[in-house]
Amino acid sequence: MTGQSPATSSLWALTQQARLFALPFYAEPHRAYHNAAHVRDLLVALGTRGVLSPVLALAVWGHDLIYDPRSGDNEARSAQVFDQWLAAHSAPDAARAQVQDLILATRHVAEPEGRDAALLVDADLSILGAEPARFAAYDGAIRREYAHVPDEPYRQGRLGVLQAFLRRERLFTTPEFAALEAPARANLHRAVAALEAGV
Repeated sequence: MTGQSPATSSLWALTQQARLFALPFYAEPHRAYHNAAHVRDLLVALGTRGVLSPVLALAVWGHDLIYDPRSGDNEARSAQVFDQWLAAHSAPDAARAQVQDLILATRHVAEPEGRDAALLVDADLSILGAEPARFAAYDGAIRREYAHVPDEPYRQGRLGVLQAFLRRERLFTTPEFAALEAPARANLHRAVAALEAGV
């Protein structure tokens, strides 16, 4: 990380502190998928594509800090808790605002605004384009996180989620993740067919 500005170096150092702060959240026993392995996968997905910045790394650590499968405001709560931590660690206001916006982008309810948001959203969805066995493991982990939901309501809800992904013109909006589009659609079609068949 030579040649970086002091501000950038300071933010990279903060990502290490963020890791220590966040890991206990990601170790909660009800997390079968939204855990530390998911965070590491996102960091690797961005890092291997040469686009990982300290702000993106901070957003990755903060984006699923709060995860309650029964709640619909996990990202907003994660953004709030993580922003309080960033403020307590004297993170610059501009970086705090960026991180908060990036975390909120992972709600996946609207087209991401800006390149960093698009990269984070693509990384968050990259599991959809994984090899079939890894996708199946992810799909099973999501079911375990929703173990409180009976089979038929879960089947209908999951079908709705996956079909909504398939209706998108594009799943991945950045060139770095574009190669995942075809395998992701294949995985989604298989998952939808299995759900429709009641498998």
